[in-house]
Amino acid sequence: EFNLSDTQLGWIAGMAFFGFPVATTLGGFFVDQIGMKRLMWVAFASHLLGLLLTIFAGGFMTLFISTFLVGFANGMVEAVCNPLVASMYTKNKTVMLNKFHVWFPGGLVIGALLAAGMKSMGLGWELQVALILIPTLIYGYMFWGQEFPRTERVESGVSTADMYKAVLSPLFLFMALCMFFTANTELTTGQWIDKLLGNAGANALLILALVNGIMAVGRYFGGPLIHRLNPSGILLMSGILSVIGVYLLRTTEGPALYLAAVVFALGVCYFWPTMLGFVNEYIPKSGALGLSLMGGVGMLGNWAFQTFFIGPRLDAEKASLAATGRSPEEVDLLAGQSVLGTINLLPIFLVFAFGALWFYMRGRKHEVESAPAA
Repeated sequence: EFNLSDTQLGWIAGMAFFGFPVATTLGGFFVDQIGMKRLMWVAFASHLLGLLLTIFAGGFMTLFISTFLVGFANGMVEAVCNPLVASMYTKNKTVMLNKFHVWFPGGLVIGALLAAGMKSMGLGWELQVALILIPTLIYGYMFWGQEFPRTERVESGVSTADMYKAVLSPLFLFMALCMFFTANTELTTGQWIDKLLGNAGANALLILALVNGIMAVGRYFGGPLIHRLNPSGILLMSGILSVIGVYLLRTTEGPALYLAAVVFALGVCYFWPTMLGFVNEYIPKSGALGLSLMGGVGMLGNWAFQTFFIGPRLDAEKASLAATGRSPEEVDLLAGQSVLGTINLLPIFLVFAFGALWFYMRGRKHEVESAPAA
């Protein structure tokens, strides 16, 4: 409708991932002072404004601003709710953070299926976006009048100086670097699934729903696996499966893509919440700031990767392939497969990184949390 190039789409999509780290970083620095409750209402207001601007968008610039606001709202939810969960479940953080993050893929499943149905009925994108107003209003109602606990760091008496020291430790910086790779493996592939696999002989929205459905189930019922393997073992297993999954997405076509999507989903399923759980369990003095910075690094990496690489790379690949006289469908397919080949380098790095982490963490215990049980 707006005649947007893939490069422009990259800038718009990237704003969701740029707004997110801006919010998580600000939230991480100020949640202890301002409190979770006030920041939750900042998120609610940003969701409402961003969604309304998207629905009534007039072109590139409106979408650019509105997508930033929605990303900012998503990031502020993350900045509040990750430390909220960690403060409520001090003895079972990784399992409960995985259960909390069920509804990241869970929401995508519901949204993808509803959008596919509405699209088949000829309903416009405005109505599809308007659906997001429903959960926004629901969470506003749920939090209305509720009392929020103090963050775990404040409750336990860990000083601000110790918190800053923790987020500058070598282990935290290593995990932050890995977060760039895990987040891009999961989110960049999902965000661009239609562009990358739209002409590969399978329904891209159904693949998105399948991937996120498996992720939701895996996160909800992953407690026994997490306890058996521990977080570093989970991350190593996830890296290996992600390499295989992205490779299969790149090299298969037709119905076989659904099997490739299953392997990919099993690979990326535990990445995000286990990264957060690892940091909060093994570097607990990093507190809410550590959780927020990890989420911020992941989303900032997504913004940079999508804005400066994925969109321009797709445009360049398509231009190069079109010059060879191939059909538009073949151009889209080959360009998407080429970009997936580059994305596959991300989990290959993670296999080596998490292999080293697993070896380093063998036999190490969690730091003793000083926070009292709620």
